[in-house]
Amino acid sequence: MKQFANTPGITGLGMALSFAIPAWFLGRYFPVIGGPVWGILLGMLWSYWKKPVSNHAGINFVAKNVLQYSIILLGFEMNLQHILVTGRQSLYVIVFTLGAAFLTAWFAGKYLKVSGTSSILIGVGTAICGGSAIAAAAPAIRASEKDIAYSISTIFLFNIAAVFLFPFLGHALLLNDTGFGMWAGTAINDTSSVVAAGYSYSQAAGNYATIVKLTRTLMIIPTTLVLSLITARRQKTDSTFNFIKTFPWFIIGFILASFINTWGMLPPAICLLLAQTGKFFIIVAMAGIGLKTSLPQLITNGIRPVLLGLACWFAVASVSLAVQYYLQIW
Repeated sequence: MKQFANTPGITGLGMALSFAIPAWFLGRYFPVIGGPVWGILLGMLWSYWKKPVSNHAGINFVAKNVLQYSIILLGFEMNLQHILVTGRQSLYVIVFTLGAAFLTAWFAGKYLKVSGTSSILIGVGTAICGGSAIAAAAPAIRASEKDIAYSISTIFLFNIAAVFLFPFLGHALLLNDTGFGMWAGTAINDTSSVVAAGYSYSQAAGNYATIVKLTRTLMIIPTTLVLSLITARRQKTDSTFNFIKTFPWFIIGFILASFINTWGMLPPAICLLLAQTGKFFIIVAMAGIGLKTSLPQLITNGIRPVLLGLACWFAVASVSLAVQYYLQIW
């Protein structure tokens, strides 16, 4: 029993819980900010006061795996028929934002003299799902550790900014829940930040943003495949695309949970409890991400990748709003 309690996963979960619990209560008292944002803030404040725990295996487990498990649990509140409708609605916006991210990364990267590999990774991270997309694309294009570090830190910087800025801008633009959910789901990089910003805006916006983001996450598959084939052709080597490692398997769990809820395979009270548990563990995951964050290190990674990330982020956010306005989503 003692050995089990000392495992990295249990220790990391305990550290994240110590910040997630007060963040949950703060989110109840200050719903405009929301529990996930408080989770990030408390974790970041601790990491600024103490050394960030980025090398702690337990915290890494919480920041990545607990988030995926929480998204699966959110499926117990979703209706699969609504998911299919939302997926079709968001596909048009996703296609345009993907194009905007890749084109901006290419041209702005050339102008800023950012390496081609870093430009691709920042473009992929902005277009699809942040660090997960970068991690999937990096081996496909033979990216160096330096390129990966610059890209992930740049994307993560804008993930944090999005959690605070998007709800404020959404209210300023008078976006309804559907409009903000679509905007957050298509324009914010990482799944954790999409979920945090969405549920900080409203319950309905959070549900919608989550579905849109998961639809967008599926773009990892064709994008990584194309990048892998292009790189293999240039270097005249075999493709490195690995479907098993690339596919975001937690989406399958989310769909199964939605299927169970849609067809009433569990009592509604049980489904509601599971969904609420998922929302709490989102705060746990956000606290874990905050504990891993070193803002001084992010800032000192160089201004050019940051400027490239800003250009891609602005392009995607603007195009998402423009397409929504054209389609009269909001």
